[in-house]
Amino acid sequence: MNLLAIDTSTDACSVALLCSGELSGHCRVEPRGHTRLIMPMVRQVLEERGLAMADLDALAFAAGPGSFTGLRIATGVIQGLAWGLNLPVVPVSSLAAVALELAEARGAEEGEGIAVAFDARMDEVYWGCFRLVDGLPEPLVPERVCPPEQVSLPQGPERWLAGGSGWRYAERMPPSVSDAVNAPDTDCAPDARFVARLAAQAWQKGGSVPAAQAQPVYLRDEVTWKKLPGR
Repeated sequence: MNLLAIDTSTDACSVALLCSGELSGHCRVEPRGHTRLIMPMVRQVLEERGLAMADLDALAFAAGPGSFTGLRIATGVIQGLAWGLNLPVVPVSSLAAVALELAEARGAEEGEGIAVAFDARMDEVYWGCFRLVDGLPEPLVPERVCPPEQVSLPQGPERWLAGGSGWRYAERMPPSVSDAVNAPDTDCAPDARFVARLAAQAWQKGGSVPAAQAQPVYLRDEVTWKKLPGR
């Protein structure tokens, strides 16, 4: 199986290729540079493995939540490639990708909880809670966006790992949440390598969609735009 994954949901732009079970990829942190970087990075990772676009079996992308502009970029690129190559697409939760990264970095054990929070701006966080099952993060509750004061941990796991930029607001979270975790990793961000791994598992279970159904997940129903004075 040859699967290409991309992620532009944060300031980092990353690309990964899962080729016959071997994973490779690149990541660059360059805010507002995603449109310029993403396709050269795609070509680079394919050339390094001696593959052409036509050799791909599936595509994947971090569908969100995350940066509004970043998600639109990833969606546009993936849909364009999928239509042109007639390939299936596997959308992957950005929060789940970070949960997998945290689980491996911290050596999480089966059944442990992983609480991921992204800074959603507008005084809110994107919030997702997972449990490690067969080495992969399984969602415990639907992902949501809310003020830090309204986050909560579902029942089940006795030990929690935590990470994501939203944990910078830990002091504003309820004590039942902030006291349940130890040293959250606030620098942990989505990476296409983990998107690819989750996508491969989903693809094997029939979790792909056609290009038209590869849509971003914003969680917010509305996006607030601040106008400049006089506009």
